[in-house]
Amino acid sequence: MRGVSNLAQQKQKEIKSDFLTVSEVAHLMRVSNMTVYRLIRSGALPAVQIGNRYRVRESDVHKYLDEHYVKAV
Repeated sequence: MRGVSNLAQQKQKEIKSDFLTVSEVAHLMRVSNMTVYRLIRSGALPAVQIGNRYRVRESDVHKYLDEHYVKAV
């Protein structure tokens, strides 16, 4: 049964780390928290609102960055 317990713990870590706080997103993107709030409110960055707090999927952050990548000339 110990293997099942470890598997359950690993799954919880995956679920927990899937969503990021605004501060974590800002740190990842190297921008301010206000910039992240603006992206969320404009609809550019999908988020889930829980009470008065937002959570953003890490995959959505990477998708946003990939789609807005600009090559220097």
